Amino acid sequence: MATMTEKDTIKTLTTHYIDGAFVASHGREVMDIIKPTNGQVIARVTLADEEDARRAIAAAKRAFGSFSRTTKEERAKILRRLHEVVFAHIDDLTAAMVEEYGGTIAFSRILMEGAANVFLSAEKALEELPLTRSWGKTTVTLEPVGVAGLITPWNANSFFLSAKFASAVAAGCTTVIKPSELSPLQTRVWLECLHEAELPNGLCNVVAGRGDVVGAELVRNPDVAKISFTGSVGVGQTIMRDGTATMKRVTLELGGKSPNILLDDVDLNKAIPTALAIAFMNSGQACVAGTRLLVPKIRLDEVKRAILTAMHAFPAGDPADPKTAVGPMVTLKQYERVQSYIRKGIEEGAEVLIGGEGHPKGLEEGYFVKPTVFVNVTNDMTIAREEIFGPVLCVITYETDEDAIRIANDTTYGLHAYVSGTDVQRVRHVASQLLAGRVAINGMLDDQQAPFGGFKHSGVGREFGTFGIEAFLEPRAILAS
Repeated sequence: MATMTEKDTIKTLTTHYIDGAFVASHGREVMDIIKPTNGQVIARVTLADEEDARRAIAAAKRAFGSFSRTTKEERAKILRRLHEVVFAHIDDLTAAMVEEYGGTIAFSRILMEGAANVFLSAEKALEELPLTRSWGKTTVTLEPVGVAGLITPWNANSFFLSAKFASAVAAGCTTVIKPSELSPLQTRVWLECLHEAELPNGLCNVVAGRGDVVGAELVRNPDVAKISFTGSVGVGQTIMRDGTATMKRVTLELGGKSPNILLDDVDLNKAIPTALAIAFMNSGQACVAGTRLLVPKIRLDEVKRAILTAMHAFPAGDPADPKTAVGPMVTLKQYERVQSYIRKGIEEGAEVLIGGEGHPKGLEEGYFVKPTVFVNVTNDMTIAREEIFGPVLCVITYETDEDAIRIANDTTYGLHAYVSGTDVQRVRHVASQLLAGRVAINGMLDDQQAPFGGFKHSGVGREFGTFGIEAFLEPRAILAS
């Protein structure tokens, strides 16, 4: 799939993975992959077209008949094998994410460890999930929904490839995957892992192409029963609308504008560094980033001083340097998008506490953004309403706990939220009133058995654990006389 050009290190990728083999692309459109640290071409990928997608769907359909009848034990064995091969290639997966996407090496490695462990988490969830339930003379079985189309984003491509595929495998579904077209090098390493695992032919088919070509074919094709998508609200709405023609089952994770509430009894020496880490994770290109920091008005001056003190620990720079906390934006388009929001914040009257427009000093090449913190932000400002997807934090003040809850919930999103304080009962009371799919207390926490997904415009359905597996299953009731 990947070959070197004669004179340089530009990789050429010309195949897709269908029915257990790397096959030549039917599509002919070629796309340059740009390294975000310097704007140089590092790869050229031949994109899939509708015919490639149809071939992949046909392979998955052929394989579904036998794979859907496998036992829990057989699927668990596959999941353990997938964990083994992905875990063995964590270094390669990390290096690909750093080079192609610009993810910091520390964050990328954590994410790739998660990509390996998600297979074991799915195995555990499958073991705990009863696939048959009975009462009286009625039996209910949970049946694989069919061929699943999995569509992953560029900000965590390999992780979501693993997470979505693990749940589909656990449920007994075969798959056609459309990874982000911006992530072919990461996808290639991941595919080498899968090929090494020697999976049943047709279980995993991967076609790298544009969303409006390959993604659209998955959504409209009647042989695809389920779509699991992570990405923008606009694309998610299109999938939901167009999928109704063939009664697609959908799971949509569509981003967020997550609030992070610091209660008035919080220790700022601990809470502020954590809040900055939550805001700037994955260089700010994270759907769960806590980009609205809600602080007590009476402690605003303390918060400002604490932020300025803590910012030294969040430098932008070479993502391959372990000391770097914020890497480049993935593309020039994304860099310009973040810059436009910074300008908009200034125009609307927010104050730049640190950061601002332009490149960080010494990082004029590539798509680097100054990690930026705005204060004097009100929740009606554009920078507080819209998902920026960059290292931009909005500090918003509140008067009372009830005021903080109101501001936190005053958003079209509802993916994630954070609350910090010393009074555990009070923190839990606030957390219980937040309209978000996940709420983390006193830190940046994760649990791969916990459901992940959002309220409101943050999406439909849940991923991970038994909740994620159930999203690929349909209940069938058999009633006897």
